[in-house]
Amino acid sequence: MGKAVLAEHPPPGGVLTGMPTDLPFRKPLRATLAALLLAAAAPTLAVPAPARAGLLDTVLSGGDEAALGAQEHPKILAQFGGAVKDARLQGYIDRLGRKLAATTALARDPWTFTVLDSDVVNAFALPGGYVYVTRGLLALAKDEAEVAGVLSHEIGHVTAHHSAQRQTRQTIAGLLAAGVGLVFGNDTLAQLAGLGGTAVVASYSREQELEADQLGVETLRRTGYDPFAMATFLETLRRDSQYEGLRAGNKGGDGFDFLASHPATEERVRRAADLARAIPPGGARPRDPYLVAVDGMIYGDSPENGYVRGRNFAHPQLGIAFTVPQGYSLLNGADQVVAKGPNGTAMAFDGGSAAGVSDPAGFLTGVWGKDATLSNLQRLTIGGMAAATATTRGETDGTSADIRLVAIRAPDGKMYRFTFLAPAGSLARFDSDFQAAANSFHRMTAEEAAGYRPRRVQVTAVQPGDSVAGLVRRMPQEPYAEELFRIINDLPPGTPLQPGQQVKVIVGE
Repeated sequence: MGKAVLAEHPPPGGVLTGMPTDLPFRKPLRATLAALLLAAAAPTLAVPAPARAGLLDTVLSGGDEAALGAQEHPKILAQFGGAVKDARLQGYIDRLGRKLAATTALARDPWTFTVLDSDVVNAFALPGGYVYVTRGLLALAKDEAEVAGVLSHEIGHVTAHHSAQRQTRQTIAGLLAAGVGLVFGNDTLAQLAGLGGTAVVASYSREQELEADQLGVETLRRTGYDPFAMATFLETLRRDSQYEGLRAGNKGGDGFDFLASHPATEERVRRAADLARAIPPGGARPRDPYLVAVDGMIYGDSPENGYVRGRNFAHPQLGIAFTVPQGYSLLNGADQVVAKGPNGTAMAFDGGSAAGVSDPAGFLTGVWGKDATLSNLQRLTIGGMAAATATTRGETDGTSADIRLVAIRAPDGKMYRFTFLAPAGSLARFDSDFQAAANSFHRMTAEEAAGYRPRRVQVTAVQPGDSVAGLVRRMPQEPYAEELFRIINDLPPGTPLQPGQQVKVIVGE
């Protein structure tokens, strides 16, 4: 949660600690409530408004895909924590992407390849040649050919103009959840409704996904990579989804499933393999350039956005932390932290300057919730800080929910806020969990803050006598560490390690 979303247009790259003290909260409460209500309705988002479809069709059929991509690019950066600051990694992906795109029908068009500073496993494209891949996805690859397969798939979506063909109701919801604010212009909607923006590819049809796979395999062939790389990486993504299921089961929550938006089904794996078999055998699977690029790459949360550790969120740079209830899965975005709970519950946390409004109750009634009908207003003390809470009812597209709002004023004058959502009529059932989460908010001690450091990918050579168990012991901070080690190194059970073999381990706290 590096930047505040509490203003309509936060300054580029501005973190909460660096925002001007007179910047007001201008994001209306109704936008946050609409976003949370859509989040509760995930994974299928319904936006039943034919007029919106007409607007979308007009924009995308006008032929100005490049302008649309340029317009939405900054929003994607804001949603996903910006581009990585690792020049070596960004340069590697840029060179590889341009090499692949140069073989396509749009070889001469401008292309922009960006590594997003996010641990969410994702890759997607916008019209106009904007292609994105996250750190989280890059950590899973085995070699350069698999990374090339991901980029080639997304390049395929662009060259096939799939974005201009997405005209269904579900498509519009997917675009909005991806941060393409053609209708609402609302980045908060993107983070909450998409729970990390993972809906961007969900809006593609099955036929479009398969077409992009076919175009990607052909691009791999033209550039000299093993065309089977796409199938092997799809299988890795499927295994990673199972791993995330283990983690979510361990926490008791629903989790955030990459494959809900990128369906790497058995059909797609088989289809990609069949496409590769139709091509003369051969093709490169270089590992060294990829391993050099990812060696030292941050794994998981970056310091600028704070850390998710199980049910805990901590931001040492801001000096704040809190804990979500059992059964909630946290997702740390660039602008805010969201949590998906059981039985249709959800929450969002963000913060920033309150334009000189020092009283949390006054801020809640006069700034943040001035357009809402608030009930049960109470003044509180949370972690030794002044706070206020109230309840309200939200509704969008016929879906109602009970809302609890909590505002907390930190000693430095910043105002932090929690938005909790429960299905209509069920607030009493979940309210104790909501209040416990808000009451867990506290200022971190220096000792507590020092305990959080970024984890990183470390490439190491297997030494004689090394075992999987021994290498896994270097990853004590990772849940189900052996499963993760085998996934990121494409090392099925029973596969022996070879001295000199390069493997990835996750190190750090």
